[in-house]
Amino acid sequence: MGQIGDHDTHGLLVEAFLQNNRPDHVSQVMGLHPAYLEMFLRTHHYILRGDGPLPFDYRHFIAIMAAGRHQCSYLINQQKQEFVLQGGDQSWLKGLNQIPKKLRDLYEINKILAHRPWLINKSHIEKLTKGADSWSLAEVVHAIVLLTHFHSLCSFVFGCGISEEADRQMNAEKTKASPVEASNNKVLSSSPRSKQVRDGWSEAEVGVETLMERMKTLSERAQEFSAEERAKRFERVESQSVELAMALPSDTPAVQPGIQHFVDDPAFVYQDFAKRGEVSEIPTFRVQDYSWDDHGYSLVNRLYNEVGNLLDDKFKVAYNLTYYTMGGRTDVDTSRFRRAIWNYIQCMYGIRHDDYDYGEVNQLLERSLKAFIKSACCFPERVTKADYDRVLREFKHSEKVHVMMMVLEARMQAELLYALRAVMRYMT
Repeated sequence: MGQIGDHDTHGLLVEAFLQNNRPDHVSQVMGLHPAYLEMFLRTHHYILRGDGPLPFDYRHFIAIMAAGRHQCSYLINQQKQEFVLQGGDQSWLKGLNQIPKKLRDLYEINKILAHRPWLINKSHIEKLTKGADSWSLAEVVHAIVLLTHFHSLCSFVFGCGISEEADRQMNAEKTKASPVEASNNKVLSSSPRSKQVRDGWSEAEVGVETLMERMKTLSERAQEFSAEERAKRFERVESQSVELAMALPSDTPAVQPGIQHFVDDPAFVYQDFAKRGEVSEIPTFRVQDYSWDDHGYSLVNRLYNEVGNLLDDKFKVAYNLTYYTMGGRTDVDTSRFRRAIWNYIQCMYGIRHDDYDYGEVNQLLERSLKAFIKSACCFPERVTKADYDRVLREFKHSEKVHVMMMVLEARMQAELLYALRAVMRYMT
């Protein structure tokens, strides 16, 4: 999967430090993959500080609203500081009832995109663009990019066990190690919540050797299935994902007092796109009908200049990144494993890639890994550092971080596809 490349990681971390006015743990963990960190920082910086239709205080407040959906105090507190630095009206920080109606109107799509993006439709876009406090379409798209960016960043923060305690510890210790070593040692220190143990997540994993054999067999066998058989295989993975939900911890932590004023309707959470034994009234999102490459990319670029290029680069780096290693083995083609992860994530959001054999997901992703990925995508606030430690035990830390980068990007792309399709339908 991945390990440290030979880019100028140190320079990137210095740049991240200057951007954030503080050592930033997200950048340090991502710094294990400098090619990705560079794309991430470029996009992050552009949507918060670059040219764009939304005023800067709005951007940071939208980030707070987005992080609130997953109770990510790490990102909320970071964005509160940025909001104040940008001269934002501090009365807004008292809560959602203090903000302008225009911003308040965005909360509905914030909530839907974070948890059940398939419910978004053109009427949500229409509602925002009509009336006294209306949004321009360019502003709507900028807001959508911010919301999806911060929702998926919550998945990365919780999934890698990044916590404010670790932040404080790092600043207190001012470690002498290099930034990248420091990130390895300090960032993922256990948070108090990580003491719980998960049932059903701890069964023995097949090892890296077995996984490599399976990938080899699949590439040699490469069967052709009928469209009907492929659809069935997709549905099988979907329904297994529903069953997996039974084994996942259902303990959403109570919203902390310090952030509850940024959260409305905390009971609205992810529900499986597929229902047990039921036919969904919402059709599966088929990528050949609306894809990022053919539709989303050009629409977002047209309405919010340049951001489509940045997002496209970031998606591609996360998806294609490889060092041909896996758990200490070299010369490994990991493309099948990476594709299985990406497509499994989008499957949980009801998105189907017609040209993909979803049987590979079950061959290559173990139950414990699927459970971890599902939690990190759909319920990141329930994931603990202990969960991160327990999954993919034979993988290197940098390889696990790579899996989390794919969680971030595949989730973000899934949310964006639904939102941009709604924008397109509104426009036509």
